[in-house]
Amino acid sequence: MSILSPFPADEAEDPDGPARRGAPRRAGSGFARFAAFVEAEIGVRLSEAKRTMVDGRLRRRMSQLGISDLDSYFRHLFEDGALDEERTAIFDAVTTNKTDFFRESAHFDHLMDVAAPAAIARRSGTGQPVKVWSAAASTGPEAWSIAMCLASLADRDGAFNWAILATDINTEVLAIARRAIYPESMLGPLRPEDRQRWLMQGHGDHRGSWRIVPELRRRVRFGQLNLMDLDFSIDTDIDVVFLRNVLIYFSAEDQTRLIDHISCHLAVGGTLYLGHSESMVAHRSDLRQVGPATFVKAE
Repeated sequence: MSILSPFPADEAEDPDGPARRGAPRRAGSGFARFAAFVEAEIGVRLSEAKRTMVDGRLRRRMSQLGISDLDSYFRHLFEDGALDEERTAIFDAVTTNKTDFFRESAHFDHLMDVAAPAAIARRSGTGQPVKVWSAAASTGPEAWSIAMCLASLADRDGAFNWAILATDINTEVLAIARRAIYPESMLGPLRPEDRQRWLMQGHGDHRGSWRIVPELRRRVRFGQLNLMDLDFSIDTDIDVVFLRNVLIYFSAEDQTRLIDHISCHLAVGGTLYLGHSESMVAHRSDLRQVGPATFVKAE
C-alpha cells in the first residue's frame, strides 16, 4: 500500500482490522488480566503502580457506561464480554502522548542538512516522492515539524515532491492531529519566522489558537496503526522514519522485533531517528549510528 494513500482519506483503518490476539487466558486480578491484554496487544507495559493512572484515564469512560469503579470495569471487560467493543477506549486511555514541536531539535537539523538532501538525491529522476513516516505521531507536532522542514528545504533549494505518513494507535490524538489546531502555549519551540510562514492565527472565538497552513496539511496523511501488529501495509522504501520515545514502553523482546520490522520498511541509505534514551535498542548490523539516536540503513 502506498505511503501516499495508506488509509482512506481522513479515516482510521477498518475497525474490524486484522485479527487480534484477544484477551489473555490467565488467572489473577482484574488489573493483572488488563495489563496482560494491553501488553499483548500494543506492547505497553503496565505495572501495578500504574493502576491509579489507569483509573484516572478511564474515569470518563466508566462514567459513560454507568460503572462506578475500576474492578467493576474489569468485570465488564472479562466477564461480560465487552473487551472487543472497549478496545479503542482502552488503547486511547493507556497510551502516553507527550509531544512538542521540534522536540529533540538535533534530529530536525540532521533532517534538513543530511537526511532529506540524501533522499532527494536518491529520488532524483524516479518520479517518486521523498517518503517520511512519523510512526508515533501523537497529536501531530512531530509530523508538522517534519513538514515545515521539508517545505522550508524546498523553498531554499528548489521544489521537490514529498509525502508524510503519520500514525498512532490512539484515535483521540489522531483527531487532534488531523484538525491541526494548536494553542499558543504549544508554539514556544517555533521560530517566529516559522510561525508566520506555516501557521494561521485564529480570530474571534478561535483567538489564541493557530492552525497549520493548507500547504502543509495537504502533504500529511494521518492513520491509526498498531505497531505491535507487525503486518501493516506500508512501503518498504521509506526514506526517513521517526520512531521516537515509544520503544521505552515496550519489553526488550518487543523492542527488538519492532526495530527489525521497521528496518524492513526503510530504504537503503534511509535514516531512522529514535528517542535519545532508546539508542541501545538498534542492534541490527545494517543500522549504522551516525549521530545521537540517529541511524542510517547500510547496503
